[in-house]
Amino acid sequence: MFNLSYEERLSKWREFREHLESSSNPLNDVVQFYKLAPTVSIHTDPFNKKSWPGPWELLNENQYCSFCKILGMCYTLQLTESFNGKTFEIIIGRDMENNARLYLLSINKEVIGLDDNYVHVDQLPESIIIERNYSMPELQ
Repeated sequence: MFNLSYEERLSKWREFREHLESSSNPLNDVVQFYKLAPTVSIHTDPFNKKSWPGPWELLNENQYCSFCKILGMCYTLQLTESFNGKTFEIIIGRDMENNARLYLLSINKEVIGLDDNYVHVDQLPESIIIERNYSMPELQ
């Protein structure tokens, strides 16, 4: 999908969201989908919410740093009917064991990342320090 024109990406993204409605594991599906996105080093400042691209800007720019992949996962699920009314938060943290930055998506306190792990926010490993937590506004 990511090598198509903007209009074709838009159509494929809509089809993917429709697929999620009947998926037995939509969280895994969305993680796998964004793992296929081309990765760039840094595209968006995760600490400056005003700089974050919206869903259609993200799709148009087609530049996916690790943070933008989490944003894409968030927008995709927010615009999927079966996730309507759920609370979405972007969590920025640091894994102190390996000094790595983490970008996570919380959906009603269930946390997912690009590593396919799903845990409740209260069950994050002690080595992970949450630096920022951003509530995401509802998309329409």
